[in-house]
Amino acid sequence: MINQTRQHIQKRTTNGFIPSEGLHPVLTRVYAARNVTCPKDIDTGLDALLPPSTLTGLESAVTRLEHALQNQQSICVVGDFDADGATSTALMVTVLRATGFKQVNYMVPNRFDYGYGLTPEIVQVAAADKPDLIITVDNGISSIEGVQAASGLGISVIVTDHHLPGADLPAADAIVNPNTMGNNFASKNLAGVGVAFYVMLGLRARLRETGWYRQQDSKEPALADVLDLVALGTVADVVPLDRNNRILVQQGLARIRAGRCRPGIQALIEIAGKNQQRLVAADLGFGLGPRLNAAGRLEDMSIGIECLLADNLSAARKLAQELDNLNRERREIESDMHSKALDSLEKLGLDATSLPLGLCLYQPDWHQGVIGILASRIKNRFHRPVIAFANSNDNELKGSARSITGLHIRDVLDAIASSHPGLLSKFGGHAMAAGLTLEADKLDCFREAFEQQVHQQLDGQTPENILHTDGELKEEDFDLELAELLRYAGPWGQQFPEPLFDGRFRVVSSRLVGAKHLKLTVTPGEGEQGIDAIAFNQGSFHPLSEGAEVRLVYRLDSNEFRGLCSLQLVVDYLELL
Repeated sequence: MINQTRQHIQKRTTNGFIPSEGLHPVLTRVYAARNVTCPKDIDTGLDALLPPSTLTGLESAVTRLEHALQNQQSICVVGDFDADGATSTALMVTVLRATGFKQVNYMVPNRFDYGYGLTPEIVQVAAADKPDLIITVDNGISSIEGVQAASGLGISVIVTDHHLPGADLPAADAIVNPNTMGNNFASKNLAGVGVAFYVMLGLRARLRETGWYRQQDSKEPALADVLDLVALGTVADVVPLDRNNRILVQQGLARIRAGRCRPGIQALIEIAGKNQQRLVAADLGFGLGPRLNAAGRLEDMSIGIECLLADNLSAARKLAQELDNLNRERREIESDMHSKALDSLEKLGLDATSLPLGLCLYQPDWHQGVIGILASRIKNRFHRPVIAFANSNDNELKGSARSITGLHIRDVLDAIASSHPGLLSKFGGHAMAAGLTLEADKLDCFREAFEQQVHQQLDGQTPENILHTDGELKEEDFDLELAELLRYAGPWGQQFPEPLFDGRFRVVSSRLVGAKHLKLTVTPGEGEQGIDAIAFNQGSFHPLSEGAEVRLVYRLDSNEFRGLCSLQLVVDYLELL
C-alpha cells in the first residue's frame, strides 16, 4: 500500500502582536501567530459585526421583500443540498414566517435528479405552487438560465449566495453576494447562511424604519434566536473564520451552550453524543454537520431542513435519528470507495512522491453523493489536489474537487475551460473545493488537461506537506486549566486554526484501542509527568516499546468522562525518533 506523504513540521510565524496583560503567555503566542494585533480583534460581541448597510445588493433585496410583505405575496425558498444550504433554508423560512409572511415554502433540488442550483427544471417544479417570488439561498449566482426561466413565468428572483461569480450574472431582481465585483463588504468569507442572516437583518431594519411592526401591532423577529443556525452552517461549510465569521459562530455557540437553541440542533447534539454545555466549533463541524450532509448526499435534504424547523424535541429527535442512520450508511459507502481508490492508485506502481501532481479518480459504481468526502480523504492522505468522479446520467460524469493550500482549484478549472472549449459542461466553486460536470468519454482528455494545468501552476514541484504548529510547551504548561482556556478561546476553524503544538516525548506505555487508534502515556522531554494521549488512526505504530522516543504534534485537550475532565493530548502526527 502506498504510504501517505511525510509531513514537515514548521512553527507558525508570529506576524501580529497583542498586549499580553491578562492573557496566558501561551494564548498570547497563539493569537499573535493568527495575526491578532489588538484586543478588539478577539472581541466577539454582536456590536462588532459588520453593518448590513455595507453589503451591496442588500437594499434592492430588502425593497423587493418589503413589497412582497405589503402585498402578502407567496415565496419559495430554493436551497442547496448541504449543511450550509439546509441552515440557510431553515433560517430564511423561520424569519420570513416570523416577520409576517403567510405563504412561505421551500424546496431543495435532489442532487441526483436536478443537480445544483436554480435550474430551469427546478423553476418548473417550483412554478406548480405559483410563487410570486423565489429566493435562492447558498446558490443562484451561476443560475443564469434558471433566473431567465423564472422571469419568463412572471416569477421574481432574489439571489442570495456566497460562491464565486462567473463572468456573467443572472438577471435577478436583486443579488446579494459579498463576492460580486465591486462589492465593498469587508468580509468576503460569509457562508450562505451568513448572507441569508444579513438579508434578514436588513429587512428587519427597514421594517423598523418604516414603522411596520408598530402599524401591524406585531413583534419583531428575534434574529439572535437564529444564530445557532448561522454558527452550524458557517462551520460546516468550512469557510474562513475571519473576525466577522468568528463573531457569528461564537454568538451561536454561546446560545447553544446556554440551552437557547432550536429543538433540531439539540436533537443533533444528543444523537452525536456531544455535551451541549461544552460544545465547540469542532463539534459542529465533525458531529452535527456530517449528519445534516448525509441527507443531501444519499436522499433528500428536506429531512435535515425539517429537523431544523421542528418546533418540538420529540419530532426533532425522530428526524435526527433518520439523519444518524443515513450518516452510518454514508460511512459504509465511503469506506468501500476509499479502499477502491487506494487500490487503483496502488496499481499505478508509484510511491507517494511520484504520483501525478493532480489526481483524477473514477469508478463506475461510486456514489455521486459521497465523492466529495472521498476526494477530501485522498487529498489529505497524499497532499495532492484531487477530483473524484461518479456516473450521473446520460453519459455524464459529476466531479467533486478538493485542493491544497496554494492551488486555487476553481481557477484551475477556469483555465482548463478556457484552453479546452467544450471540455467542461459546467463548473463552479471556491479556492479549496469545486464541482464540475463533463461527458464520460471526455474523462481521459480532462485528466490530461488537469494534470498539465496543476503541473503548470505548481511549477512542476511536488507540494510540501507542511504541518504548522505553535511550537513547544514547557512542562508546567501541561495543565488542565490551560487546556480549558484554549478550548474556549476561539472559535477555532478554517484559517483561524485550533492551537497545535509539537515536542519530543518518551513513551511510558501504549496500547491499541478500537482496532486502529493508539492510546499512550507519555512524558515530555526530560520531565517525569505522565500524560495521557490518544493518536487516532495511528494503530500502525503499535506496539511502541517502553522508553521509545517520539515526536508528537498534538492539541492540548480536556477529556470528559462521566462528568469529569482530565488532561489529554490529541495527537495529529506521530514520528519515531
